[in-house]
Amino acid sequence: MKLIIQIPCLNEAQTLPATLADLPRSLPGVDTIEYLVIDDGSRDGTVDVARAHGVHHVVRFTRNKGLAAAFVAGMDAAVKHGADIIVNTDADNQYQGADVATLIAPLLRGEADICIGDRNIKAIAEMSPAKKLLQRLGSWVVRQVSNTSVPDTTSGFRAYSREAALRLTIVSDFSYTLESIIHAGKRRMAIAHVAIATNPRTRESRLFDSMFSYIKKSSATIVRIYASHEPLKVFSYIGGASFAVGFLVSLRFLYYFVTGTGFGHLQSLILSAVLMIVGFQIILIGLVADLISGSRRITEDVLYRVRSLELKIDAAHEAAARREEH
Repeated sequence: MKLIIQIPCLNEAQTLPATLADLPRSLPGVDTIEYLVIDDGSRDGTVDVARAHGVHHVVRFTRNKGLAAAFVAGMDAAVKHGADIIVNTDADNQYQGADVATLIAPLLRGEADICIGDRNIKAIAEMSPAKKLLQRLGSWVVRQVSNTSVPDTTSGFRAYSREAALRLTIVSDFSYTLESIIHAGKRRMAIAHVAIATNPRTRESRLFDSMFSYIKKSSATIVRIYASHEPLKVFSYIGGASFAVGFLVSLRFLYYFVTGTGFGHLQSLILSAVLMIVGFQIILIGLVADLISGSRRITEDVLYRVRSLELKIDAAHEAAARREEH
């Protein structure tokens, strides 16, 4: 059993040593533990610090691509390096290394494909009441749209099985945390959560400039990803609402027409016709989007098979190379 702990980094030369020092070197049920750093275009020597502290693997971007891209690149590299379980943690030492054992326990027992650390947001003294409220509200929304029970959906401390990593698809440029949960929930993966502890904050978050920016980007991500998985439902609600309003307006016009006072209310008839036509067209768009969503599922299955075949081919090449050396 091989565990790779990946750490996305952006200018983390100061905090990375403490994060690496806190990570476990051995765990029950795990034969090998390796560390992987994804350098997202750092300019402070993060890669040099990582290598100096014994990091086994480094993925380096020449320019900043964002947290989601760094996370995906790390997952891909970890699988190619033979990881059976992949743990993602932050470079600012927010999460305690001792909790890695707790995090991977459901995966080792075969009870889950993904396990997410629950920070118990209420107990974090450094977080403002307003931010705690938004975190709870956002997590509730994600639970509703993903049909999961994860209490802390923005936690970056999470473990993935090899199978879950191969099936992971992230298209967001902002963050992987919300999208990956919605995707996993819609694909019926087993998601567990465990209580974890956090260390005192070493710096402010670099993921967003302001709370408003975070809410805007997170909301857009949730809507876009949910719509991509449930397009017919989303467009049917919107189109149905438009059609229903148009129908009610038409009843108003019909009332005036029957009672003989319909003159002068022609605008109601026009508005009704426009709303009903638009509503019907939106529902038709939903049908087309649903067909596209079905094609996406097929594409994801094909991508999963391609990834699996690539790993088998790489393993065969490595085995052949070793035989030639001997």
